[in-house]
Amino acid sequence: MITALKKVIDQVSREKGVDQDVLIKALEEAVKTAARKKLGPDYDLEVNFNAEVGEIEVFEFKEVVEEVTDEPLQVTLEEAKSIDPESQVGDELGIKMDTDEFGRIAAQSAKQVIMQRLREAERNLVYGDYKDRRGEIIHGIVQRFDKGAIIANLGRAEAELPTKEQIPKENFRQGDRIRAYILDVKQYSRGPQIILSRTHPNFISALFENEVPEITEGIVTIVQVSREPGSRAKIAVSSKDSDVDPVGACVGMKGSRVQAVVQELRGEKIDIVTWDNDPARFICNALSPAEIVRVVVDEDNETMEVVVPDDQLSLAIGKRGQNVRLASKISGWNLDVTGETDYNRGLKDAYDSLLDLNGVGEKTALNLYQAGFRSAEDVARAPVSDLVQLKDIGEEKAKKIIESAIQNVNRPEEEKTDEAAPEAEEGIEETQTDGEG
Repeated sequence: MITALKKVIDQVSREKGVDQDVLIKALEEAVKTAARKKLGPDYDLEVNFNAEVGEIEVFEFKEVVEEVTDEPLQVTLEEAKSIDPESQVGDELGIKMDTDEFGRIAAQSAKQVIMQRLREAERNLVYGDYKDRRGEIIHGIVQRFDKGAIIANLGRAEAELPTKEQIPKENFRQGDRIRAYILDVKQYSRGPQIILSRTHPNFISALFENEVPEITEGIVTIVQVSREPGSRAKIAVSSKDSDVDPVGACVGMKGSRVQAVVQELRGEKIDIVTWDNDPARFICNALSPAEIVRVVVDEDNETMEVVVPDDQLSLAIGKRGQNVRLASKISGWNLDVTGETDYNRGLKDAYDSLLDLNGVGEKTALNLYQAGFRSAEDVARAPVSDLVQLKDIGEEKAKKIIESAIQNVNRPEEEKTDEAAPEAEEGIEETQTDGEG
């Protein structure tokens, strides 16, 4: 027959989801605490749960002696024989105690210890449930607000959506359903803390994964995401199957899939672009729908100069620079977007500044420009070894060009203007001597 205590343990274990061994250990500890509160700290006690009879048993252990000098830990031979007739001096005798004698205060202490252990066990269970769920989308109910943070009820646990992880101008009321990304799960003495986010770029990735079967199946991959939460986002996608268009898969029939994500994000605009391993080609995709005339790549500084038609400049840059900013984030390159007219003007100015140098004619200027020297400043900073590698430039000529560039850079603007004509003549002379042009 199962006793009342055994039934209680079974019931609490089922309702709270706590292992029975944890409950039994907590119960044993609680009764031991209660016994010590009643008897004092000097007694040698042992508490066990007897599963067969379904009750907690408390034993006090005492040494059998001729004369008692330490009452909590000793018992006379005569008293010991009344309990166990075979007792002898020097034996250790375990005496079963009546748990009813602990009284109401001791029982209350036992209850407190049990409740504390239950709370600890529940906290550990919640942490165990969520610690491996970072990166998932979770559903909850808005329960309350705490200094701007939203506290959501997830069922067995609560989660916090901090102010900085909330989409700007997005409002929730108590009782609203909320979906969010599990950003982190931390364990504290007061219990686990589940941190949510609706602004993290991976929130969009997770939303698309829920909407697009091709992503779940691994055919389409989201390579990178950049966001300005509540306003606009760009996602770069690729496909392992040449027959599957990654952009089309994410957009869905009549835009159904992307619209489901946009609706969840309360109208945030989403640009879906095709990923390309070639950075220049990818930037052309990322700045879509703007047309790209030319991309000048500077790999050393991870920068790109992007040239667009003049009438497309505002489209490429976007409102308050948003389009180019998101394209820069998603690619990892610093972008400088310029109109075609300004770019050509800059080219001419750069080319003219090279022609102004002593020893440089049209052919040498072209060689310098094609090698990445865009101005006299670039030449002035270059070592002789860099220029010697170029066609038709020896060591002496390289030194002469660099010296002229240094003088040109350090010369006041008015002197450069006054000497423009003589420098042009030197350029002509150099052309005739070297046979350039």
